[in-house]
Amino acid sequence: MKIYKYQFLEKESDITLISESKTAIIKAKESLLNNRLILEKFIKKNNKFLTSFSPIKIKTEFEIINLMSEASVICDVGPMAAVAGAFADIMLNVMKGGDKKDFIPAKIALVENGGEIAVDSEENMKIALYAGLNELNLNIGFMIEKRNCPIGIGTSSATIGHAISLGQADAVTIFAKNATLADCAATRIANLVKGFDVEKSIKNALDAAEDIEGVYGAFISRDNKIGQVGKLPKIFKIEGNKKNILKDKIDNLFPGRYEIFK
Repeated sequence: MKIYKYQFLEKESDITLISESKTAIIKAKESLLNNRLILEKFIKKNNKFLTSFSPIKIKTEFEIINLMSEASVICDVGPMAAVAGAFADIMLNVMKGGDKKDFIPAKIALVENGGEIAVDSEENMKIALYAGLNELNLNIGFMIEKRNCPIGIGTSSATIGHAISLGQADAVTIFAKNATLADCAATRIANLVKGFDVEKSIKNALDAAEDIEGVYGAFISRDNKIGQVGKLPKIFKIEGNKKNILKDKIDNLFPGRYEIFK
């Protein structure tokens, strides 16, 4: 079975889609474009939804807004902390057929949006973890198996990327019931990884991760120390030069053989 990989940019969104179904990939892209417009129109009228660092509880007719609001309340952070994960979840739902009876659900469906990942696949999927210059986990990957799915994976870092983090973690990776929650929880937990005592900062953050309903597990690295809690997918070692793991994002974030879909 051929597996296709498709990557595209849409304003701030940097998307990678993987599936055996070209139709699923096309529909996922369409849903991202539609939901971006919905969110953009909403925040023009509700600026607080864009700027707040505190949760906003709201119920609307829009799935993207509701997903972000619900996760922000659970994790006690602003709703925009969930935006990338929410887009990923919506695209994944479309790839799996959603409520459309005339669409054959994709057997393999993976969405990565700026580092936030949603997966529901009948075949194993390899995902690489990148944590800046942290030598302990530069070459660590996670094997997502059918039994793990559906699953959301969110990562937050104070040392890499452009997202705001109030903590000092090299990387906080959260595994949860969906990408929206994983995205929000990663921000929440990463904010807690701070202070002179590195080991204590990691332990406190892991304890907090266990208290968030819907979070399956957490993996935290800071200053060449790591900690983990809960049920994590299988960890595997990525072979090759560590410094080049993300030299080509499309080839190396998801190790494997894929046909590029253009």
